[in-house]
Amino acid sequence: MAYDDATDSQPAGNWPQVRSGPLVAGGILIGIGAVVALVGTAVAGVHLAAATRAWINDLETPPGELARLKWEQAKHAANTGAGAWRNHPNAKIGLARRSSSS
Repeated sequence: MAYDDATDSQPAGNWPQVRSGPLVAGGILIGIGAVVALVGTAVAGVHLAAATRAWINDLETPPGELARLKWEQAKHAANTGAGAWRNHPNAKIGLARRSSSS
């Protein structure tokens, strides 16, 4: 079966014809959509930050002070637990070595 150039309906290297008007309109709409999305993100972010700030101000104990108190509790619990292990009667029993019989 031979290849016939006469039956080829499209010449080689021919690209589709594209009108620039719809492409420009599409690009403009994409740009406008991106700007609207950024503005929406900024409005939501500002509202979320303000709500979080108000919530923190309404707390009885500020988060920094609460974290410091919890850290002190954890240190005290760790020291108490370590002391209990060190002072337990079974902790004072040492392993006896066998004397080597030569």
